[in-house]
Amino acid sequence: MADQKSGTAGTIAIIAAIGSFILTLTGNPIFGLLTAFAAVILGIIGVVISVSPKVGGGLISVLAIIIGLVDIGIAVLGVVGVIIF
Repeated sequence: MADQKSGTAGTIAIIAAIGSFILTLTGNPIFGLLTAFAAVILGIIGVVISVSPKVGGGLISVLAIIIGLVDIGIAVLGVVGVIIF
């Protein structure tokens, strides 16, 4: 049996999800929102790719989707805060 290879989309998705939190909490909620959307989209792609038995990274992709969705909510609140204040 061949070794499993890590899914690149899942790895990039989790990096984007963590980066979106950092961007949002450092005062850039618009970039954080865009990065969170990218994390969710890449996470979905990572889940689809990880269906293959040769590619891993399904759990990382699912975590990236969850973190991305949470950060979308936080970034929207940050954008509203920027507009109001």
